[in-house]
Amino acid sequence: MFDGALFDEYKNFTFKFPEPQYLGAKANLLPWIARFLPDSVETALDAFAGSQSVSYYFKQLGYKTITNDFLSFNNQIGKALIENKGEKLDENDLEILFADAPNKSDFTLMDDIFTGIFFQKEDAVFIDNFRANIQRLSNPYKQAMAFAVMNRSLTRKITMGHFGHTQALVYANDPERVKRNRSLIRPVKELFLELLPKYNDAVFDNGMDNVSYRENILDLLPTLDHVDLVYFDPPYCDSHADYQGFYHLLETYTEYWRDKTFVNGIKRYEPQRYSGFDKKRDIVDSFKKLFELSDSIPNWVISYNNRSYPTIDTMVELIKPFRNVRVEHKTYQQSRGGKGSVAGSSEILLICTK
Repeated sequence: MFDGALFDEYKNFTFKFPEPQYLGAKANLLPWIARFLPDSVETALDAFAGSQSVSYYFKQLGYKTITNDFLSFNNQIGKALIENKGEKLDENDLEILFADAPNKSDFTLMDDIFTGIFFQKEDAVFIDNFRANIQRLSNPYKQAMAFAVMNRSLTRKITMGHFGHTQALVYANDPERVKRNRSLIRPVKELFLELLPKYNDAVFDNGMDNVSYRENILDLLPTLDHVDLVYFDPPYCDSHADYQGFYHLLETYTEYWRDKTFVNGIKRYEPQRYSGFDKKRDIVDSFKKLFELSDSIPNWVISYNNRSYPTIDTMVELIKPFRNVRVEHKTYQQSRGGKGSVAGSSEILLICTK
């Protein structure tokens, strides 16, 4: 006999999260993380959402999903794929996005700063014009989709998928590298059109009023209630990339800053946003405050790394006043970027229960 309830439980898994290109993304670790999620969850918080792959999984499970990341470009992915219930970009929207913007003379930031570093002038002018037109779309979910797909297109365009180096145009002029990755020389518009169907097809309604925030998690937690599960995937201090440094261009593009200082050969912005979780001087106190503010949430799952600061033993001691904690390990067999995910290092899950 057909079990309709069983089908309902898994129907959202017919939708597929668009493959991220993001250092530290947990998309490949989801089957392992899922083994340690508690039963009977109704509302889940993804506190440091990044690429949004874990939030998307929570949404597929039917949870009311609260996703948060303090960087704007990640928040836009959350609005497009977690909070959004049905809005997609159609042909009319593309006509708007690709048209000459009425105010395009006010949108020259990418050309002014990043031509000759990451882009040839033609691509930089195109993405400036596209950015000017995003605000002409009819609602915030279409706008978020435009941001999400364009920002993914930009990481696809740039060698290594991040902006912490000055080799983008050098590699784009290397025939051997182009032979291995033709995206280096393809127009950004072409990459956008190739990626868009994957994002449109990923939009679904799980029947819940999900929400995407852009807050420092220490400010957001006191405003939330009735959360059953929180997933913490903080920056792995001293073992993973500086996300604001590596993805500075995406944040600059999304915010379209005109009042920042752009420094270093990569033109990253200064001052950076304060998180409290990426500097050794701040992080222990930030974790103490994080755990105090989360005490009303019964279940915590924390992603960590055996090469991060503070040590696993210190993390366990910080958690013990609030929760029972058990430590699970998964060893990387291949390098995935950053010294925290080189072959032989371990991804850690801290499973915390009352």
